[in-house]
Amino acid sequence: MAAEVHPSAVVYPGTVLGEGVKVLENAVVGKQPALSPRSTAKREPLPPTEVGDGTVISTGAIVFAGSRIGHRVILGDQSCVRERVTVGDDVVLGRGSLVENDTTIGAMTRIQAEAYITAYSTLEDHVFIAPCVVTTNDNFMGRTDRRHELMKGPTIRRGARVGGGAILCPAVEIGEEAFVGAGAVVTKDVPPRVMVVGNPARVLRDVPEEELLPSE
Repeated sequence: MAAEVHPSAVVYPGTVLGEGVKVLENAVVGKQPALSPRSTAKREPLPPTEVGDGTVISTGAIVFAGSRIGHRVILGDQSCVRERVTVGDDVVLGRGSLVENDTTIGAMTRIQAEAYITAYSTLEDHVFIAPCVVTTNDNFMGRTDRRHELMKGPTIRRGARVGGGAILCPAVEIGEEAFVGAGAVVTKDVPPRVMVVGNPARVLRDVPEEELLPSE
C-alpha cells in the first residue's frame, strides 16, 4: 500500500514516506528551515524527513527536514513540526499546534489545538497537552549571550496532563502522572502524581489512584 500524496502537497526530494502515509491538501513535508542570523537553532545539514507507516499529514500541515515521525501519527490541519523533532508512534498533534526544533515527543501523546511546544522540550509517553498550552525555554527573553547555554524547554514525564491555557516556564519538570490545572503558571518543578493549580502553581492534592495509567 503506497503513500498517498495530494497533487497540491509538496514533498521534498529524499523524504521517506512509509506505507499507507497520507499527505493531504497543501501540506509540506521535508521543508528546509530559513533561520534568522540571530537564531539559536543548529545550522548543520539536515537529513531527510522520515514518516512512519499509516501516518496522516493533514491539510496545510508542515513537517521540516531532519524530523522523524512515527507510525500512525495524526498531524492535524495547519500543524507544524520543526527540524530535528522526534515524534513517537500513535501521537496526535491538534489543529494549528506547533512543535519547535530539537524536541522529543513520546508514543501515545496527545497535543491538542493551538498548543505551543517550545524548542528543546521533552514529552514522554502518554502525555496529554490541552488546547492553547504554552511552553517556554528562555528566561532572558532573547537578551544576553548567557541564554544560549541555559536555553531549555520543559520536561513532561510519562502520563502527565496539562490543562487548557496553562503556561510552563523554562526547564521545569512535570513529574510522572502529575496534573496541571487549566490556566496554571508553572514556575518550578511539579512532583509526580500531584495536582497543581493557580499562578504561581501550587499543590492542591494528590492525583486519585483511579486516574493513573496502568503499570507497564
